[in-house]
Amino acid sequence: MGLRHDYGTIDREYAMRLASTPPEQDGPVLMVNLMKYRDVAAYADGDRGISGREADDRYAPVDVLADIGATISLFGDVDSQLLGATPRWDRVGCVTYPTRRSFIEMQARRDFQDRHEHKAAGMAETIVMGCVPVDPPTAVAGFARPDWADVPHPPTAEDGPVVVVHVIRYVEGVERARMADYQNVAFEAAAPHGGRIGGWYDVEGTILGDGRAWDQVRFNLFPSRAAFMAVVMDPARLEAQRSHRETAIADTYALIVRPQLNDLPGAR
Repeated sequence: MGLRHDYGTIDREYAMRLASTPPEQDGPVLMVNLMKYRDVAAYADGDRGISGREADDRYAPVDVLADIGATISLFGDVDSQLLGATPRWDRVGCVTYPTRRSFIEMQARRDFQDRHEHKAAGMAETIVMGCVPVDPPTAVAGFARPDWADVPHPPTAEDGPVVVVHVIRYVEGVERARMADYQNVAFEAAAPHGGRIGGWYDVEGTILGDGRAWDQVRFNLFPSRAAFMAVVMDPARLEAQRSHRETAIADTYALIVRPQLNDLPGAR
């Protein structure tokens, strides 16, 4: 059973795992937040004349995160949602915590709790996943990394760099080798356009969400939206998608994010 908020349900089992991991086994965890805002913030004391997004901006506990040694790894607005019908996500935020326990202990801080009314007022739905990094396939890691100034669709003032966020649940019992076959073809198409891995992560648990479980979150970097869309339309990639990717994935979101801050490993 989970504790229900208006914007999602807490997974108590995963919360206990975060809180009880022995120190010698604990370590950094990336919390990936998908956020859907209310059109108008709904405060308990009435309408304050601000949007859900503005309420979330008031919530943002940047000083608390800094105090516990957590860092913001990615923050940005969703430019386009290519896969996944609902919700239509508005923003993605990712925070790296020094330990799992530090994430739980933060919840008890008064300076953190005092901000919660803004999150409760602004958030319509959210998914928060605890993630740990995985090594990308050797073949993918070996692709060339051309300078973004030299690719067919370089970043411009009108179309700057994007992070493509893939949230994935695999078909039960299907070997991930099918995805490996797809991703080799996909990155062969992506490399000439400047496509790079920002970071790939396994989901160890969903601390807050709608009851769905997820397996992986992947962040891929492109110099522009036009560059990514050129890869999307590559004929070899489309064929690999039909024959491998679509048979391996049970549920997914694919989001093009315009980062305001990007400190993912692949962006450094």
